[in-house]
Formats: sequence, C-alpha cells, structure tokens
Amino acid sequence: MEQNTYSLETNNWINKGWEIRVTNFPPEIYFDFPTKTESVSLTGTACSLNCAHCGGHYLKGMTDIEGLELTSQLTHELSFSSALISGGCTQDGKVPFWNRLDLLHELKHRKVRMNFHVGLIDEKEIQLLKELADVVSFDFVGDEDTIREVYGLEHKVEDYIRVYQDLRKHVKLIPHLTLGLRGGIWSGEDKALDILEDLGLDGLVFNVFIPTPGTIYSHRTPPNLEEVVRFIAKARVRFPKNPLALGCMRPKGSYRQKLDEAAVASGINRIVIPTPKARQLVEEKRLIIKRGEECCAL
Repeated sequence: MEQNTYSLETNNWINKGWEIRVTNFPPEIYFDFPTKTESVSLTGTACSLNCAHCGGHYLKGMTDIEGLELTSQLTHELSFSSALISGGCTQDGKVPFWNRLDLLHELKHRKVRMNFHVGLIDEKEIQLLKELADVVSFDFVGDEDTIREVYGLEHKVEDYIRVYQDLRKHVKLIPHLTLGLRGGIWSGEDKALDILEDLGLDGLVFNVFIPTPGTIYSHRTPPNLEEVVRFIAKARVRFPKNPLALGCMRPKGSYRQKLDEAAVASGINRIVIPTPKARQLVEEKRLIIKRGEECCAL
C-alpha cells in the first residue's frame, strides 16, 4: 500500500491496527464470494419506507419469494446452501418475515442456513424468529436525525438499543454499520461504536454509503475515503479481539480498490469480494486466505 496516500495520523492508525491484528488473530483472512447464498426478498420490490439511500433499488436484484416458489426449487435439490432473508419494510420499520413462516420453516427443514434482516421487531416477533435464524444482521444507527432523514421513521436510538439487546438474548447477532449513511455525511457513527462497545458484540460489519440512481441521495458522494480508512483502523484498535468485516455494500471503482487495500493493512478479518490489490497485499503480508461461498455474517 502506498503510505503517502494518507496523512501521518491515518498511517499511524493503520499501523496500530495491523499490530493489533498480528497480536490477537492468526495469520489468515476470509475472502467471501457468496455464490452459495440466495438473496430472498419477502416483499418482492415493495417497501413502505422508500429510504433515501435505497428507494427499493436493491430489492430488484433479489429473488422474489414468490418466484422461489414458482421455480419449485423446494421440491428438488437446492442450488444454494444458505439464504439472506430480507425485503422491504413496513411503515414502522420491520421486515414482515412472519407472513411467510411456512416457506421459511421449509427452508429450515431443508437445512438452509438463514441470515435475516428484520428491522425493529418486537419481543413477540423475536420469539417467531429464534427458531429460524442462524444469524441476524442488524443495521445499527447512532443518530436520530439520520433515522428520520434516511428511513423516515420517528424512532429513537433507544429503540435500536432495545431491539439489539432483545435479539442478542435469543439469536446470534452481527451488527452492521454503514459509514456515511446520511447521504455521505458522518452522522452518529462514533456514537454507534460507543453504544455497541457498551452493549457487547460478537463481530462487526462495515458498509459504506453508495450514491444509488433513482434514490433521494443519488446526487450525493460517498464519505471521504481517508476518513473511512481512519475510522476502520481506529475501530480495529478499539475492538482488538472482535472480528471485523468489510461488507458487500461499498462504492466501486478506485474508491473500492483503495478502501480494500487499506482495510487489509489496518487488520480487517474479512472482506466480501475483495479487489485484486487487496489480494496482492494479503500475499505480501503472508496471510492465509480462507475462501467462503456464503454471506459474510454466516
């Protein structure tokens, strides 16, 4: 990695992050290429929220659960070993998985491992979920202006804390933190880490805001690359024994190339579909690559 790309402060954090990694983890890194995970939308392309960063765009790339039934895959050998169960939200910020318990239990019966996005569900719904979920990916937000502006919800940070705590009692839970979620603006990410440190966590996935065509934020830009790199490096130092991952949602092009490379240098444990330069740096640092074929949370 070109050290002169970043400021002295950022390079110092990157070096500290690498030292933490060497001290606390074996010399290996996970590269995930989730070809064995089927992304399933429980609501098709419908979502009641029309979130500023998504606008239903990413639902279009998922398999509609109705289509999954029409293909009759569940009566034959499956082409996938795991599933990301997600979909659009209700007006109160929940993914209504309980409407398709029949099919979800059938997937469980077929030994499909399931990673759920569920949103801000309550205790009753968690009781329905706990027998199904192998893991829950929970998007954590540490700022109420962001909750309101991005999701259009009147929920508080305390609501995210409550659901996080309730879920963690019953299921394996991996928080996800999207850097620059508020249209590329930093808004509550540090507070989110403060809260997660207090609550406890078994791992953490970082995503980075992507300006997406057709959304309210389509004209915005991703957060400053160096600031993202420094944030991840500082998180590595802050959570010396927790596995950290760079998730699938991050900008493409040179931004991604530089981010992936810096993430490796900072001591990240896992990257979804890494760029070639990141792979090259892994070889230079003599890390053993562990290749996965499922969603990183699994």
